[in-house]
Amino acid sequence: MKKSLLYICLAVFAVNAGCNDKDFLNVAPSNVLQNDQLWNDEGLILSVLADLYDRYPDRQTDANATGIPSMVTQTIDNWGEFARFDEAFASENGQYWRHSTTEYDYVFPGMIARNTGEITYWDYAYIRELNIFIDKCGSSTKLKADVKNRFIAEARYLRAVVYFEEVKRVGGVPLVLKPMEYNYEGDPAYLQQPRAKESEIYDFVISEMDTVKKYLPVSPISKTRATVGLALATKVRAALYAGAIAKYGVTTPQVTLPGGEVGIPASAANGYYTTALKAAQELISSGTYSLYKKNSDNLTQNFISLFIDKGSNPEVIFAKDFKLQSGRVQPWTLWSQPRSNAEEQQGGRLNPSLNLVQSFELLDNTFAPLPTNAAGGGYVYYNDPLDLFANRDPRLAATVILPGAEFKDKKVDIWAGYMFKDGKIVTGDNFGAKGKLEPNGLDVQVVGYDGPVNNLEFSAQSGFIIRKYMDPTVGSGRIGTQSEVWWIRYRYGEVLLNAAEAAFELGQRDVAAGYMNQVRERAGFKIPLTAADITFDRIVHERKVELAFEGHEFWDMKRWRLAHKVWNGVKTNLTTQPGKSDESSTRVFALWPYKVYDPGSPNNGKYVFKQVLPGAVTSAHLFRLGNYYAAIGDDIRNNNPKIVKNPNQ
Repeated sequence: MKKSLLYICLAVFAVNAGCNDKDFLNVAPSNVLQNDQLWNDEGLILSVLADLYDRYPDRQTDANATGIPSMVTQTIDNWGEFARFDEAFASENGQYWRHSTTEYDYVFPGMIARNTGEITYWDYAYIRELNIFIDKCGSSTKLKADVKNRFIAEARYLRAVVYFEEVKRVGGVPLVLKPMEYNYEGDPAYLQQPRAKESEIYDFVISEMDTVKKYLPVSPISKTRATVGLALATKVRAALYAGAIAKYGVTTPQVTLPGGEVGIPASAANGYYTTALKAAQELISSGTYSLYKKNSDNLTQNFISLFIDKGSNPEVIFAKDFKLQSGRVQPWTLWSQPRSNAEEQQGGRLNPSLNLVQSFELLDNTFAPLPTNAAGGGYVYYNDPLDLFANRDPRLAATVILPGAEFKDKKVDIWAGYMFKDGKIVTGDNFGAKGKLEPNGLDVQVVGYDGPVNNLEFSAQSGFIIRKYMDPTVGSGRIGTQSEVWWIRYRYGEVLLNAAEAAFELGQRDVAAGYMNQVRERAGFKIPLTAADITFDRIVHERKVELAFEGHEFWDMKRWRLAHKVWNGVKTNLTTQPGKSDESSTRVFALWPYKVYDPGSPNNGKYVFKQVLPGAVTSAHLFRLGNYYAAIGDDIRNNNPKIVKNPNQ
């Protein structure tokens, strides 16, 4: 429902104050809701609450339409943001800028050359509406107590989430918990508030979760409204973020402000980690949620189904839902479906990087680059391109469509051309292009119908296509239909990894191993990790592969203060140590399969692989110290001189 609470309240105020005629005031309006009508009607209040939920701050907004700075985030309806750094390549002409310029601006962590992709967030209009809702709903005299308490708790949950999203981006912000009114006397100074400390905002979010969970339902049936489980999961995530900033912030002392608006004292780290672990253990021990294991006989399919199964999914805690033929659908599959079996002339946009693909370890718990080159030189030959990825973490094939894999019951057609014995390559410049392998030979297909073709948009330029969240149902790749697959904001698998990280940071490595092994066992690993195996590198790696394309990488790199080390602006080669957390990864690499053309040789018709740097990747990503916190706009600081500027900007 798109009717805004603000407009409802303005209408009510207009009726109450718009006329001095006493007789007119005695006539009840027929088309405007009065305060007592709105705030004493459970159905009307629920409709307002639904609008507030709909504006949960992972949605994209249009600054031109709303006047509010846009907040572009990594979600299922915004594929391009997943190609922001090293997780994927953006195979679309209009998105190549992500790989061709270097520095990120302080307000716009989209490249400087493009004023898009804001990561700042400062939405006090939304906070005001939430404050009004909490105040007005609390004054209702006709709602049942349990209904009123739940409505208020849900609004307080949403308000806390707004502050969580703001503090993640800009650090401490003014903490406004009551609707503020301007008295029209000319001096707005009494409305101006300074920024709270970063720690105070995190403390507020954590405290609010303790309060609201008392009034929220325990049942896990609801996946789109706040529950006790969601409050606990949010508390865990917020406390973990604060703990990491406190601990790892000491490595970047330049990224602080003397008033604490940015930066959290290192002495607070253990307290936050303890809070995170206790909240995670409360949620885990409740038994309300569990890991998804409906397809335990097929581990790859099980992980695929986790993200698209909306029927009694025990892992999902909170999701943004979509519904066919309702006006609320999402285009994730339309945008990135393999072109070889696309339902429209659309697809191929989001190409997972070789950087990510090689991060999925072998099933013996070891890390190793993909074996494309023989020990004595030359290529390794494969009968089937999928053989290259054998004995790897099954989550790889569930996250990435690999060459030779299937989507919608049809094999994708990813290969870059024919390679001759002498290294000569015959290829084409379009999907499924044809050419001659012999001077007088017949024309034959010389490149896959999915590519890759260098600089051909919508082709699989990294050699891979996204699979996570892809909808296999008929119609999901059509413009007029699209998909109803949901976007999962919180799930139990993340809670286990959050618990593992908090336990590790508290020196409880055996506890951390137990939680991490639950996630890895579901993935398909047979050899449990021991306490000695749990290192910071392991924590970073497990989140990278389990949570890929779920919107966590950027925030994890920031809170661990790894972003400026990993995205350091240096044109480094692809790392040979994918399990090392601080290895530089500034450019998106690709892996292209070729068919061997060597008639009479046992290798004829087999596949070899070449590491490639896509042509659009011309620069190395540089994350500056000033990018750890987004800039607060000049307009905001001009209107409120008490707002101090963020550091290094």
